[in-house]
Order: sequence, then C-alpha cells, then structure tokens
Amino acid sequence: MARPNFVFVMADDLGYADLGCYGARAPASPCLDAMAAAGLRFTDGYANSPVCSPTRFALMTGRYQYRLRGAAEEPITGSARGRADLGLPPSHPTLPSLLRAAGYATALAGKWHLGYPPHFGPLQSGYAEHFGPLSGAVDYFSHRDSSGTHDLFENGAEVERPGYLTDLISGRAVEFVGRARQPFLLSVHYTAPHWPWVTRADEAESRRIGNAIHHLDGGSVETYRTMIRHMDEGIGRIFDALKRAGAGENTLVVFTSDNGGERFSDTWPFVGKKMDLLEGGIRVPLLASWPAAIPPGGATAQLAVTMDWVATFLAAAGVTPHPEYPLDGIDLAPVLREPSAVAARALYWRMSHRRQRAVRAGDWKFLSMDGYDYLFDLARDARERANVAKRFPERLAGLRAQYDAWAATMPPIPADAGVSLIGGEGDLPKPTG
Repeated sequence: MARPNFVFVMADDLGYADLGCYGARAPASPCLDAMAAAGLRFTDGYANSPVCSPTRFALMTGRYQYRLRGAAEEPITGSARGRADLGLPPSHPTLPSLLRAAGYATALAGKWHLGYPPHFGPLQSGYAEHFGPLSGAVDYFSHRDSSGTHDLFENGAEVERPGYLTDLISGRAVEFVGRARQPFLLSVHYTAPHWPWVTRADEAESRRIGNAIHHLDGGSVETYRTMIRHMDEGIGRIFDALKRAGAGENTLVVFTSDNGGERFSDTWPFVGKKMDLLEGGIRVPLLASWPAAIPPGGATAQLAVTMDWVATFLAAAGVTPHPEYPLDGIDLAPVLREPSAVAARALYWRMSHRRQRAVRAGDWKFLSMDGYDYLFDLARDARERANVAKRFPERLAGLRAQYDAWAATMPPIPADAGVSLIGGEGDLPKPTG
C-alpha cells in the first residue's frame, strides 16, 4: 500500500459530550458522527493539557510539552509578541518537518498559537503553507484579537479575507486537498467552538462586541451548537474533497479537541472544564478514520493522548523520529487495526494554575489541586465525586510516587510562567457543588 495521507482536525474548547457520537443532547455533528460510524471512536482520549497552546506543543513535537519553555504559559497570550522564548523553536523537529523531509506536502489551515513572528511561525516549523490566525483567539468576522490586532495570515503575510472564519478555514483545507500532490499532511485547526459566541448569522453581534471577544455578556447553548454544526459541515466538505481527489481510502483522518469544553459546552458525565485536570478539562472526543486500515464502527478504551499521533503518523509513513528528540507518545496502530488490543500505560499532567498534578494509570487517577490530594477509580466513578484516598492509602501513595518520579524527568515550572483566566465571579456566578 502506498504511504497514507494524513488529515489532523482539531477543534478548540470542544466538550466531551458535544458530539452525537459521544452522547450530545441535541444534534450538531452529523458528519463527525458518520466519521465515528465509519472508523474508530476512543472512549478514553485525552488532551495533553486542559488549555490551548500547551496541547499544541505536544501535537507538533510528539513529546510532553513541559520540555519546552513556551508551553509553560497557560496559555500563550498576545503579550508574547516579540519574545524569543515563548514559542515552538524552529530548531525542534516536528511532525510536519519530519514528514516534509520524507517527501510529504505539508499545510496548516487554521490556528497556530505557538509563538509570534519573527521568532516563530508555521513556515519555520515544517509547514510549507499556512492560512489562519497566529494567536489564541480572534473574532470570526473581523479576524481581530482582544487587543484589536488584525490576525489573519497567509504564508507569513497579513491578509484581508472577508467571511466567517470557520468557513474560511474549511475552504482553504478543501482547496489544498484538491490541488496537493500526494502524500500530504494537512492540519486543520479550527478556532471553533471557542468564544466569541457567533454563528454565520451573527455578524451584527460581532460588531457589537468589538474587541471584547471574551464575550462574557453573550452566547447561548443553541449558538454554541450552531458553531459546532458549522465546523462539522466544513469537515464533511473535507471528506468530500478527499473522495474527489481519489484519496478517500488511503487517508488517515483524526479529529479531536485541544482541551475540554468551556462555558456552554457539555462535558457529561465528567466535572471540570478548560483549565482543570478533572476529566472534563482533559478527556476529549477522539475519532480516527482510515478506510484502508481501520475497520468501521469500532470503539476502544485505549488510553490515548494528543502527542500519540506524531508517533502514529510517522510509523504509518515509515519515517524515523529524530534520535535526539525521542518521542513520549506511542504508536496507536495496534488499536487502529484491533480496538480491543489495549496496551497498559500511564499518562501525566501538571498545571501551574491551582498547582494541579495528575496521573492516570489503568482505571486509577491521582489528582492534586490546591495542595489537596485525591484518588479516583474512574471505572466506577468517572465523575470524580467519590474520593477514595482514605480507603486506599497505599494506592494513593504509589500513584503519587509514580507522578513524582515522572516529574523529576521534566524541567520545573518556571517561576515567571503566566496563567491567563477569563472572567471571574463578578462576571459569572460560581456553582457551589
């Protein structure tokens, strides 16, 4: 079989239960639901971080993001413009740079969020083409960030393109598939359904809020679902483009989110959302489709995390990782072929925000927040409401020691690492329970 193409689609702040194939309470994702039916659904898929840019470092490098200074920001903000230390170093091997060196065409349609020019950028880290914003969030119509800075770029040059950003990203992805030589890597990193809460029909609302794109005074569940539907339609167009290009059979398509959901998202049955190492902040939808290799209609309980797709794509392409930058992720090929072939492993997280630490090993999870340690049996209590730390002190101690041993292999969190939160209790009420 010829080397496969790869399409990696990443949503922004999508909740675990926001898609029909993950139990959504209202229809919003017919194309992604069809992808799940035709491929493989991960029940235990995770983001490398509960916030945007750190996960993207892991996606690009295949390694725990904690190894790089820029990923300590939670997340990178506009204040990083001009800084040479807060971004993905161009010298670091990446998924696109390794595939490109092996003859793949590479393109990113959508959000970058890994540092600003002149020190960082998609074209400096392996992509031959890029269209989209460089920062973490922009308005869908004005394409301006919260400081009012216009942020829409094409191959390093600022461009003006009228239109709803989700549709512009989808359109660029479709156009690339239609003309690209094969094999190719296409990354499609949507800003949806991240705030501001505007649909195609809400250009007037976009004008009303101006640069206040955090949009603390707007939005609704229905608006949010419509934003997902717009993204879903674009993903359907990408699948159609693959078929027209004769690439439908031998293209591995992956869909996931950079972290858990935000204000209007549905993370049932989990608690916690973006910025939390509770399951709702890190467990995310994860789908894979590859008609030539993945049987349809499967589901797997394999623990999988964002950075695994670097190892998986490289192995499928026959490309060897850089020996000086060994991967932390694993090749998921065994479960792509046979969903029940689950491999035991442990996953680790840390956050400066609320001094969070977590490890998941099998069904057990150790979590530390604000100096308090918790233990959960996720097989019985996925909602993390039954803290069994006192019932199983030896297991708690073992997982804490396991976390500490892993943490000793990582650089410490820098003292000047930033944490950026949106709004407070004066903006939105905080639930008690």
